[in-house]
Amino acid sequence: MEYATPHRFHSAHPNNTALPFSVWSHLPPPSPTLRATVIIPAKDEADSLAATLAALAAQTNEQGQPLPPGFFEVLVLANNCTDHTAAVVQAFAATHPTLALHVAELTLPPAEAHVGRARRLLMDEAAYRLELAGQPRAAIISTDADTRVAPDWLAATFRELALGVDAVAGRILMEESRRTCPVRRCQLQDATYQLLRVQLETQLDPQPHDPWPRHHQHFGASLAVTVAAYRQVGGLPVVPYLEDEALYQTLLRHDLQVRHSPAVRVFTSGRQQGRVAVGLSWQLREWARLGQQQLLVSNPATLVQELKLRRQLRQHWQLAWSSEAFEQVVSGLEEVPAELLAAPLGYATFGAYWEWARPQLLPSGAEDQVPLALAITILRTELARVPALVHG
Repeated sequence: MEYATPHRFHSAHPNNTALPFSVWSHLPPPSPTLRATVIIPAKDEADSLAATLAALAAQTNEQGQPLPPGFFEVLVLANNCTDHTAAVVQAFAATHPTLALHVAELTLPPAEAHVGRARRLLMDEAAYRLELAGQPRAAIISTDADTRVAPDWLAATFRELALGVDAVAGRILMEESRRTCPVRRCQLQDATYQLLRVQLETQLDPQPHDPWPRHHQHFGASLAVTVAAYRQVGGLPVVPYLEDEALYQTLLRHDLQVRHSPAVRVFTSGRQQGRVAVGLSWQLREWARLGQQQLLVSNPATLVQELKLRRQLRQHWQLAWSSEAFEQVVSGLEEVPAELLAAPLGYATFGAYWEWARPQLLPSGAEDQVPLALAITILRTELARVPALVHG
């Protein structure tokens, strides 16, 4: 089984600029108390949006009380729709006057008619409005039109942001549906595999801002980023799909802190016919197509090697930039080419250094794969050996 990543499906995003016009000129000025702008790209989502908006209208604080008016607003971009998506939003806004809800309609040209462009237009406008309100540490928070957020979704997101992180990725749970057994089994096995991977990561290469318990998802159905961080990375990469994964990789490249919080939860549909070429619906179709076939994933032994190497190279990079003698960590890096060890000062962030060095040090995932069930067993065994692995 191959996983959807930006590197697999597209190698570059040649146009990361906004379109030279605004569809938001009709919006009223933002409230001075605005702390978050929730953005929703929507293409032919008339049947789903009412439930999505109802969940947002029902947001509460940690004590279960409604959030104060003006605390957040919602922007919906109805792009290239053939149904009455925008009308659904307008009708909902009319019956929920305390919710700051705005919708714009747009027909993008064929080359731009994808979720990456739509989400970028939304996030750019959200950043502008939050800056206009004088809130650079406020958050742009993304969700999807077929997703229902938990009642404390915003409150839990802000609780994490208050700890000083730059972005918060929420846990995306599947709504109950009549998916076939093979798909459900694949989904549960995949979740187990991914969670064991990140648990091992928090042990072998721990990051204080993203401790265990955590999860593995950083997708557009629940992804918050501060305006300051969004501006620092130059905005959302404009790619036809997996734009959320591309943004996550960009945040890592800049050494910005992303928290994968299990307390931030959303529930998304299990539909297999989605609105993007590659995404959750694509993954579900792949699992359905594979059926009883043996699913292959990267060998966890390679993950152990990668995590130990990344930890050591991070120490190497940090010491190099602190002008200290960093030969003390080179002793564990005898197999690393000298030119890679001499390169840290050429990179202002460790994320950029690692992105450059990793392909030269580790095989691609396709070169060393094992059955998914075996990988889960290996991961559990490796976790039991964590003390020996850390010091080995």
